[in-house]
Amino acid sequence: MDREGIEKRIRHLREELNHHNYRYYVLDDPAVTDREYDDLMRELVRLETEHPEFADPASPTQRVGSRPLDAFSTVKHSIPMLSLQNAMDEEEVRDFHRRVAKLLGTRDVEYVMEVKIDGLAVELVYIDGVFTLGSTRGDGYVGEDVTQNLRTIRAIPLRLGTEGDAPPPERLEVRGEVYMGKKEFLALNGEREQTGEPLFANPRNAAAGSIRQLDSRITATRKLNIFCYAPGSITGASFSTHMEFLDSLRGWGFRVNDNTRLCRSIEEVVEHYNRIRSTREEIPYEIDGTVIKVNRIDHQTALGTVSRSPRWAIAYKFEAIEAETTVEDILVSVGRTGALTPVASLNPVTVGGVEVSRATLHNEDEIARKDVRVGDRVIVTRAGDVIPEVVRVLDAARPGRTEPFRMPEKCPVCGEAVVRPPGEAIRRCVNISCPAQIKGSIEHFASKRAMDIDGLGTKLVEQLVDRQVIRDVSDLYYIRKETLAGLDRMADKSAGNIIDAIEASKHRPFARFLNALGIRQVGEHAADLLAERFDSIEKLMAADTQMLLAIPEIGPEAAGSITAFFNDEKNRDTIKKILAAGVKLEYEQGGAKKLAGLTFVFTGSLSSMSRDEARAKVEELGAKTASSVSRKVSYVVAGEEAGSKLDKARQLGLKVLTEREFLELLS
Repeated sequence: MDREGIEKRIRHLREELNHHNYRYYVLDDPAVTDREYDDLMRELVRLETEHPEFADPASPTQRVGSRPLDAFSTVKHSIPMLSLQNAMDEEEVRDFHRRVAKLLGTRDVEYVMEVKIDGLAVELVYIDGVFTLGSTRGDGYVGEDVTQNLRTIRAIPLRLGTEGDAPPPERLEVRGEVYMGKKEFLALNGEREQTGEPLFANPRNAAAGSIRQLDSRITATRKLNIFCYAPGSITGASFSTHMEFLDSLRGWGFRVNDNTRLCRSIEEVVEHYNRIRSTREEIPYEIDGTVIKVNRIDHQTALGTVSRSPRWAIAYKFEAIEAETTVEDILVSVGRTGALTPVASLNPVTVGGVEVSRATLHNEDEIARKDVRVGDRVIVTRAGDVIPEVVRVLDAARPGRTEPFRMPEKCPVCGEAVVRPPGEAIRRCVNISCPAQIKGSIEHFASKRAMDIDGLGTKLVEQLVDRQVIRDVSDLYYIRKETLAGLDRMADKSAGNIIDAIEASKHRPFARFLNALGIRQVGEHAADLLAERFDSIEKLMAADTQMLLAIPEIGPEAAGSITAFFNDEKNRDTIKKILAAGVKLEYEQGGAKKLAGLTFVFTGSLSSMSRDEARAKVEELGAKTASSVSRKVSYVVAGEEAGSKLDKARQLGLKVLTEREFLELLS
């Protein structure tokens, strides 16, 4: 194509991808497969990379996040983002209607009802249809500039569409609520639990914490969404009703909540509120009530504001999902990562229409802070699909001579000693053979970046453990083909393939084995450091804390976790059993390797292999891999859609390899 043809193709791809984003993220009605969408995106990335003169900040490719900020700058809202007064029951809502009717001089008032999303309020500013500024509500008058982070949310259009009756105005300010769905929230907390990070208390905190990340690349990994519902300042368009404004938002490509209703009387308002309240648990995101707005814009103007709230709108809140009950016992459960979690066993009570008999107490610091004891009368709350929680103790109702709760010193499942790493609030069982965590341990042990036992997926692991074929990871190396063939959905050929994969895993680098053991604070990088320092598993098992702290980048938490793991007799027995099965660990000191001393960083996607496979290849040849670019890096391998790592590599003058050059180096 000539230059004009390339520019035309780029414009066409952007329009097509924006249309598909709108269909997928706003209408929930995709018109192409994921593969077709990815192919279009790859072509656009390639053309934009080859022709930077056609760069456009509103391109669909500009959603992956940018370099971290030092701090957020402030943004003054042209029209204050006011808070709403609350109505807690039907009578207060009817009082609101009577006030509105009296001030307007008519009882014939239309209302728009919207669900009240429990998220983070933001403002989006568009100039000539292009997203240029995004900010948080802040104190209502001044917020924080979070434009980079909001650009990563795919439901926010970077360039407004023209599918509505009117073109986008010259300047458009739109208010909305960024939120995280219930399912996405639980998945995020599950990931954070596995990595030992603090858990978010609720979806609202998760959304707010994600939007206020200085590194927008972190925000891009969080599955955030948005509903838009209110105008700010608008130049070049006017509306007679709020519903007309919402319809225009839809036409321009914004996501507007489907539960929005036009109500022509206060009776319809109450009816719709009751309908939403009765289906609250079925809604896939958290809501804490509804918002009632006078529909006509001239009526809103006539009503005006009082203090920091509009007279023409009110929040009709749901009743608190709380109940009072008694703590009958405090039990301790063990998660699949070894974390010990105290749980209150309750006298069953109905909370928000659901019977609750257990509630989380989070950890021993939380128990101490709230001073929860067996026999206490407590207030319990629940929200959506999140496990019920003890909010507070009713001290006046406490029976006499109760004792503060103490966390156990031994695992309640396997009986092994538990540890509480310095600086953490959670006690953990470090026994990798603990029945409570064995399934997760085996899956990690067999994963691609660990021992790489192909075919050993979740469902097969569940069968093996549930049928007591294996009780710890070492049992994997003693499974017979006939045993596997007798499992559900396991043919003779499939069983043979699994046995072959297990046999192949008997020859793995020492670092991969250390990563496979699942020692807390020991990921791939720390495993590499330990493998460099120790030339046998026996020497590492005998190492004390001081020896470990002498290794650069191994800190007190990691050192304590490593020694605790190897001091556990059951872990030592498991390792001995693995080695006795014929597993031969490959130590770096066993001979010179062609890439020894080099460090690689991979960015973008490779066509000949996955990035995990590429990392494994260079590690087998003695090289290290890193996740970030620094002057210590020897090579940066840049595939398609290479991101900011490539920019930084060029700034530092590092050697950048194409995929072809990388393959030549390997060969």
